Amino acid sequence: MANFIKINENDNVAVALDVIAANTTLNVAGSEVTTTMEIPAGHKFALVDMPEATPVIKYGFRIGNTTAAVKKGEWIHTHNLKTGLGDLLDYTYEPNFAGEKCTEDVTFMGYNRKNGKVGVRNEIWIIPTVGCVNNVASRIAELSKDLVCENIEAVCAFPHPYGCSQMGDDQEHTRQILANLINHPNAGGVLVLGLGCENSNIDVLKGYMGEIDTDRVKFLVSQESDDEIAEGVEIVKGLAKYASQFRREPISVSKLIVGMKCGGSDGFSGITANPTVGRFSDILISKKGTTILTEVPEMFGAETILMNRCANEELFNKTVNLINDFKNYFKSHNQTIYENPSPGNKKGGISTLEDKSLGCTQKSGSAIVKGVLAYGEIVSTPGLNLLSAPGNDLVAATALAASGAHIVLFTTGRGTPFACPVPTMKISSNSRLAGKKENWIDFNAGVVAEGEDLDTAGQRLFDEVVAVASGKEVKSEKAGFHDMAIFKQGVTL
Repeated sequence: MANFIKINENDNVAVALDVIAANTTLNVAGSEVTTTMEIPAGHKFALVDMPEATPVIKYGFRIGNTTAAVKKGEWIHTHNLKTGLGDLLDYTYEPNFAGEKCTEDVTFMGYNRKNGKVGVRNEIWIIPTVGCVNNVASRIAELSKDLVCENIEAVCAFPHPYGCSQMGDDQEHTRQILANLINHPNAGGVLVLGLGCENSNIDVLKGYMGEIDTDRVKFLVSQESDDEIAEGVEIVKGLAKYASQFRREPISVSKLIVGMKCGGSDGFSGITANPTVGRFSDILISKKGTTILTEVPEMFGAETILMNRCANEELFNKTVNLINDFKNYFKSHNQTIYENPSPGNKKGGISTLEDKSLGCTQKSGSAIVKGVLAYGEIVSTPGLNLLSAPGNDLVAATALAASGAHIVLFTTGRGTPFACPVPTMKISSNSRLAGKKENWIDFNAGVVAEGEDLDTAGQRLFDEVVAVASGKEVKSEKAGFHDMAIFKQGVTL
């Protein structure tokens, strides 16, 4: 098996799949290339001589320009490559997509809720309205652990530092995210725990929740209780009794909503894990299911691919605004738009934001973009949706859950133990990580670099997602991890 890959026939670089020693002669697509230095795994080397300012092509697209002359066989990375991106750009809608396939339906074992929604977990959630009662919420959850049984899968609190001393859209976003999580169908019962004097108090939050099922959602104001912990524990007992009536039953995967996110990417992410998720997304959408792609700053440089897959010009314009609004967010805080990738990304072989973004957007597969969502907006259109949220792992994963995702797929080349409010499947881009961090990684896509074809890997991932939707615990659930993070955008009073 070759220890390198040329991803696209038009590329002028190849990627090392393992460390390649200096002075190694390789046959790359019929042309001999001799490495001039050691090429680290996941990193790029030149297939032709490149003068200074030559566009470097990977995935069939430019990932930047050389900053010095590069010899054939030379290592290409941050020392001789820089981004070619500008700030705000003008875009033209040039539709480029094929019709989507329809394939046979599959069922998973999930929970039908009284409001017509479906869940993949039957948990009790304790959601604080404000950070002041975080420890109370966590204590109630801890004292309620004995309620976990075959049918009540977890009792968990979701601490966060917000809910007060916020203004404008920043406060509105906090309220919307909290309301969306309260309404999430993975929770069979919810205790909303308030302090009493906060801006986003319970009475205010009720206005964001819509119709409230008073059997499923209970409220407790700590300042109005003699012993909020004891009272909270009793409320959770009642919620567990209510939620225990629900049982898993066959549900069409057309009802399944899956979020897609990456973090700690490396040079293999765009070759193995992300395109595997893309194949999964296409399979689920072919069965009328829904996927959501987020982390807008990591679309910069690959955004036209998504724009030209928009189903119509209205969605195209929404995607343009999605991109430019985030660029303006960076500029309004006097930050460099393209201050990316991270140190870990660079160590793994990613050199520029275009390099990262073209790998990142592989998770979208080939489907038509059917919806473009604002931060905190609930998904309503089946198919591929784009969601406004930053690249931060916890913030973006929470945003996916708050928009309705039952499960989040998280691809990574370096690994992370974090979770979000819904099952968070970790998908490794390389087998070394999968072997080293078996307690973190749920699915190894690194085998694609070892010969497995992407269609097979995508089908394996689809089968694994169905198993998780049917109750199989992911590694972070087994560890008892449940995290959330809200996008902080405004001033704090």
